[in-house]
Amino acid sequence: MDRSDVTLERMRTFVRVAERGSLSAVARELGVGQSTVTRHLRELEEAVGVPLLSRTTRRVTMTDEGSRYYADSVQILRLVEQAGDEARGTRGASAGTIRISCTAALGVLHVSRLIFAFQDRYPDIGIDLSLTDERIDLVREGVDIALRLGPLTDSSMKLRALGQSRRLLVAAPAYLAARGRPAVPQGLPAHEGIRMSNIAGSDTLTLQGPGGETFAVPFGGRFRVDHGLAAREALVTGRGIAPAHHWLVDDLLAAGRLEVVLPGYFPPPVPLSMLIVPERAGIARVRLLVDFLVEEISSIPGIEKR
Repeated sequence: MDRSDVTLERMRTFVRVAERGSLSAVARELGVGQSTVTRHLRELEEAVGVPLLSRTTRRVTMTDEGSRYYADSVQILRLVEQAGDEARGTRGASAGTIRISCTAALGVLHVSRLIFAFQDRYPDIGIDLSLTDERIDLVREGVDIALRLGPLTDSSMKLRALGQSRRLLVAAPAYLAARGRPAVPQGLPAHEGIRMSNIAGSDTLTLQGPGGETFAVPFGGRFRVDHGLAAREALVTGRGIAPAHHWLVDDLLAAGRLEVVLPGYFPPPVPLSMLIVPERAGIARVRLLVDFLVEEISSIPGIEKR
């Protein structure tokens, strides 16, 4: 083989294997057999003339030559996609697939609706939506954009601050009728709390008072969960009191199925941010979705732009 056998298809396969560290995972992602992935890698290495990957029974890692080739390949593939966008003009922005990761409950209840509206505007853009509360490696998982609640530390991604998510204390009317309604924050330790097990420090509840004062009170209970939709269900069925994002319970409050506890006392808001893989930020369709979400995100109840 010679350098003319370095095809874009083989290069894309190599890049995804390098990022995911698994031939079988890339085969599933691309919808091909693992033998096809193996063949692409073998043919690419033969064309380049050096081994790019080191394979063991457990994992696939890049050689030193592979690391350098990977960095160049990412830039080449990005330029090829951007060149196609520019050649097609306005049509280039309205075709292709965008991969998005989003906090699970927010994605189910609200972001999916925004994506539907985006696709109505750009019907030829496909969306691959992944819902998870885990902090995934965006490059490894092939994600273009991620929406995340809470503080972020990944400095390798482009970050867009979307706003603040307001929270409030809520409970079901049946629970309050049976257990009473706390009048001050100091009354909360006597109540059943619904806590998030994937949030550090959930055994202490911090509230901001009407005069700007801060209260930190013990917060316990028999039910802990790591998913917002399960916490929502626990609230509706009267399992206790919980701090909840406004967007998680706005419909239940409007229907009278939940009530605000301690009006005037609120948990601190949580930042909502968008992470963008730098190598994907220049792709036209990705820019379209980024701009759309920045503009429309405040339509989600309780999300306040900075």
